[in-house]
Amino acid sequence: MDNAHLTRKQQEFFNYIVEYKKEYDVWPTYREIAEHFDYRSPNSVTQNIQALLKKGFLIKRNDEEYDLPKEKKKNLLEDYDDQDGIPIRGLIAAGYLQEAVEADLGKITLSSLFPNLDQLFALRVSGFSMKDVDIYDGDLVVLMDTDVKNGDIGAVLYNGETSLKKIYWGSNGLRLEAANESYDDIIVEPDVFEEVRIIGKYIGHINRQGFQRATSKVA
Repeated sequence: MDNAHLTRKQQEFFNYIVEYKKEYDVWPTYREIAEHFDYRSPNSVTQNIQALLKKGFLIKRNDEEYDLPKEKKKNLLEDYDDQDGIPIRGLIAAGYLQEAVEADLGKITLSSLFPNLDQLFALRVSGFSMKDVDIYDGDLVVLMDTDVKNGDIGAVLYNGETSLKKIYWGSNGLRLEAANESYDDIIVEPDVFEEVRIIGKYIGHINRQGFQRATSKVA
């Protein structure tokens, strides 16, 4: 890539979003970029992205999100893309001390970590209504296409809108409870139950610290 096409500040901006993508496999939010560079306005983020689009360092996908051109994606993200599992490097005793045994025992794959991988999908969070269970704006929530029990956190589609909430069923209808006292409960009356679709059950979320599995207390 010819760095001469970018100003110093544009190169720093580009390097940051690419490194973020390599580490977390998602692009940083406008808020995260603004905080990193101490921008006072999200317009500064927009201006930098527009400059990178104009110079061909980024492209717009069909969903209007930005991305890297194919040739740059291969060069810049190939180290990440080649990671297909966690290496198992040997044996370790869980009883008396034993001689260390090093061996190539394969890799831990996503299928190993998540036996029901075919039932999983993720959504990116927008907003702060679940902050009291440590789910914040920009996090990725991992959801499972399975039954949601009373009190579970789940993704709900209602009246054409989606929301992540604690779900409670009762004689008076469906109650969607936020994990933030600044947000009121959403009550769905029994006669419109058929308009509600539970998209998935929350099983964990991904943030800068990695994967945070749901506990029985919040799930």
